Amino acid sequence: MMNKRVSGIAAFIFVCIFVIGAFAACSNKSDDAASGNNDGNNNSGNPKSTQAAPDTGSKDDKGEEAAQDISGTVTMAGSTSMEKLANAAAESFMEKYPGVTVTAEFTGSGAGIEAVSAGTVDIGNSSRKLKDSEKSAGMIENIIAIDGIAVITDTANTVKDLTKEQLAQIFTGTITNWKDLGGADQPIVVVGREAGSGTRGAFEELLEIVDKAAYSNEINSSGGVLAKVSSTPGAIGYVSLDIIDDTVAAVKLEGVEPTEENIKAGNYLLSRPFVMATKGEISAQKETVQAFFEYLKSSEGQELIKSVGLILP
Repeated sequence: MMNKRVSGIAAFIFVCIFVIGAFAACSNKSDDAASGNNDGNNNSGNPKSTQAAPDTGSKDDKGEEAAQDISGTVTMAGSTSMEKLANAAAESFMEKYPGVTVTAEFTGSGAGIEAVSAGTVDIGNSSRKLKDSEKSAGMIENIIAIDGIAVITDTANTVKDLTKEQLAQIFTGTITNWKDLGGADQPIVVVGREAGSGTRGAFEELLEIVDKAAYSNEINSSGGVLAKVSSTPGAIGYVSLDIIDDTVAAVKLEGVEPTEENIKAGNYLLSRPFVMATKGEISAQKETVQAFFEYLKSSEGQELIKSVGLILP
């Protein structure tokens, strides 16, 4: 009887152990299945949700990169008054577009127009408006900036203001002594630019004294005029507004100082355009030249023009 009871208890315990083991096995399978589903979701789901798209850059970035890949040359010749602008623009443009080489020669406005007309350079720099004859020959007047022409004297000169008529009389030799203008008893030394200079052409046209000027000295650069006037007692000359420094005195004209504000307002007598002439429209030029003009018209190019003391057109 006792043996039967022990056998029954043993059987009951065995069954319990079997049931518990089976339940644990099922539970583990469920966990593995759940884990497998999660792994599947992480590793085999929609690829758009699991793999970042490559960064190909914006269309604008692509366009700028393509533009910066251009290579070749841009050649300029012409106005010495535009030397500061031309050099600054060339340097900045080449930094942005290292595949392009920009060169500039400063031979005077007339020579620059002749060179671009003959096809020996891409751009003719002129510190005056183009003549009708030049336009009829296919030259295009691309105005890049506006420059003021300042009348300068040595710093010791006491005459600080002149009328248009007085200035014309000085440069035609009608007035030859500063005492006739309220200054010291001192001969006037008239300093100007060489024939063919855009600054000279613009100055004489604005004063209406073309082919009537009488110069004591004719200098072939704006910097040379500045140096000559600063070192010569009684001298008077004219230069681009942007190169004036404290070695000379700038004279008022009709009571108006040669400043950017006065030129923009149209109050100052002597101002002229800075032209980068092309033979035909800009759109007809080679890729490097078009890119150069696009740069000058950009916000960066406009800031550069202002940084060298010029006025935007």
